[in-house]
Amino acid sequence: MTAAALTPASERLRGARCLVTGGSRGLGRALCLGFARAGAQVAFTYQRRVDDAEETRQALARAGAEARVFQGSVTDAGHAGRVVDDLIETWGGVDVLVNNAAVFRGHPTVLTDEEDWDEVMSVNVKGAYVFSRACLRPMLRAGAGHILNIGAFAVDRVSALPVVFAASKGALEAMTRAMAREVGRYGVRVNCLVPGLCDAGLGERLAAPRRDEYRQLAALGRLGDPDEVATFATWLVSPENAFMSGAVVTVDGGL
Repeated sequence: MTAAALTPASERLRGARCLVTGGSRGLGRALCLGFARAGAQVAFTYQRRVDDAEETRQALARAGAEARVFQGSVTDAGHAGRVVDDLIETWGGVDVLVNNAAVFRGHPTVLTDEEDWDEVMSVNVKGAYVFSRACLRPMLRAGAGHILNIGAFAVDRVSALPVVFAASKGALEAMTRAMAREVGRYGVRVNCLVPGLCDAGLGERLAAPRRDEYRQLAALGRLGDPDEVATFATWLVSPENAFMSGAVVTVDGGL
C-alpha cells in the first residue's frame, strides 16, 4: 500500500487485507464492516461468542465481503501464528492488523484480585504483542503494513474507569510509540486510535449515571457511534494517511 490521492470512501482500502482481533461485536464488528465497505478483504478473530461471530460474518456477507473467521484466544501465540499462516496462504499476506480485542474488569484496585489483573494485562497487552509479532513477519518482508492498536480514554482523561484497564491501555500506547520506532524503517506504520465512549461494548455495560456523566463532560454532549469511529479508522490505516506513525489519535466527542 503506497501513498495516493484522496479517494472515495468505498475505494479507500480497495485490495487491502485487514485482520481485526475481537471482531465479533461492538467496535470490532463496526471496524470489520467499515473496512469491508471501503473495499478491503476482512478477517476477524473471536474467542467465545459464536452467535455474535456468525452475525458479524453474515453482516459482512451482506456488505459483499467473504470474511475469514477464526476462534481462539489472542494470548495464544500458536493461534496467532495459525491465523496469519492461513491469511498468507489464502490472501498472500496481511496489510492491516487492528489489535481491538480487550477485556474490562470493573473493580477498584482494592477489590481487583491478581487473576483479574493478569487476565486484563494478558488480553489487552500480551494479545496485541502476540498478534503484532505474527503479522510483522510478513509485513517486514513486504516492506509495508499498518498496525492499529485500539486504546482507551481512561489513560489520560477524567474518568472513574478501573486502574487495571487504564494501565493496560497505557501500556498499549507505549508499545505503539516504541514499535513505530522499531519498524518504521521497514515501511511499517504503527498507530493507536483512542475512541470515546460509544453506544456499544463498554458503553453498554456502564451504569446509566456513568454514561450520563460522560455526556455532560463531552463537548458534543453525547456518546459516540461505533460506525463513526470505524469510518475514521478506515482513513487512518489507508494509503491517504501515509506519513503518520507512532501517533495516539483521540476521537471522543471532546472529552
